[in-house]
Amino acid sequence: MKLLIVTSLKEYRNKVSKIFEQAKIAVFSATETIGFKDKKTTSLLDGWFASGSDQFDSIFLFSFTDEANANHALELIKTYNESQECEFPIRAFILPVEQSSY
Repeated sequence: MKLLIVTSLKEYRNKVSKIFEQAKIAVFSATETIGFKDKKTTSLLDGWFASGSDQFDSIFLFSFTDEANANHALELIKTYNESQECEFPIRAFILPVEQSSY
């Protein structure tokens, strides 16, 4: 089992939902969040928490899914980002789930 995490601007919610559908990910959770971007930050870790003045309405989606579906979604997201000229691409991460309660 994998944990697929996706972050994007709020206006890309429908696109991410379609990507999940194409990757056969039918069960996922989503929450709205505010993203911050400080253009002065040189290190990702330095800018992990809000330190800049630019705010963006964002969405955070995640799903516990099998490896094949997670990988398919990641490839679809990479393809989508390559086809767009966007300052804020969709970001996706796959994490292993070593144990669960069920």
